Amino acid sequence: WLPKAHVEAPIAGSMVLAAVLLKLGGYGIIRMAPTNISTTLIYPMIAMATWGVIMTGLTCLRKTDLKALIAYSSVGHMGLVASATLIQTPWSTSGAVILMIAHGLTSSMLFCLANMLYERTNTRMLIAMRGMHKAMPLMTSYWLIASLTNLALPPTINLIGEIQIMATLFNWSPLTIMMTAMGATITAIYSLQMFMTTQQGHLTKDSKETYPAQTRELLIMLLHTLPILLLTLNLELIY
Repeated sequence: WLPKAHVEAPIAGSMVLAAVLLKLGGYGIIRMAPTNISTTLIYPMIAMATWGVIMTGLTCLRKTDLKALIAYSSVGHMGLVASATLIQTPWSTSGAVILMIAHGLTSSMLFCLANMLYERTNTRMLIAMRGMHKAMPLMTSYWLIASLTNLALPPTINLIGEIQIMATLFNWSPLTIMMTAMGATITAIYSLQMFMTTQQGHLTKDSKETYPAQTRELLIMLLHTLPILLLTLNLELIY
């Protein structure tokens, strides 16, 4: 239900859902997992969560709807958080909290960027949004920041959270490294593909009169970018 809720919601609903409401689920698992989930249930749930990371990544590779692509990407990252919170070690919980905060900022930023393109092109199809670098060169910088943080480029907080979760899962079961590594690779592929499709190429006929970014839009992007940069430089701010 989550991708459908993301796609059909207005932009404010998508941003709040990605940045805040999804984190309530992770917080609930952290609080309830030690008492309410038996050990026998943890194994299939972690297997489903890590397998979900791969399946949502493969779904993103073939998505032509930009908002749906970001929504499935959001689901994949939260699969890592769910698997880490179920293990219930200090290292896994710390990684889950870091990734939840990083994902909240990054996913909200991507949804906002997608809505800016939708307001100008009246479509969510990736092929109709190509060449936006020529129409809005300043927004390309924010697209690059959002795409690179989404694929966990070093030394962003997204990478720190994912590395902690992968290390915890590998310590719990070495077999999980295959699924987490494959999921990280697929995430890098569709994130770069999304950036290159929307920003490079020639403008379509309908996009040649696209108006540049407004001040309020640049301010929203700045308010997403600054926390990402500050937390990357000083991770202790989370604690």
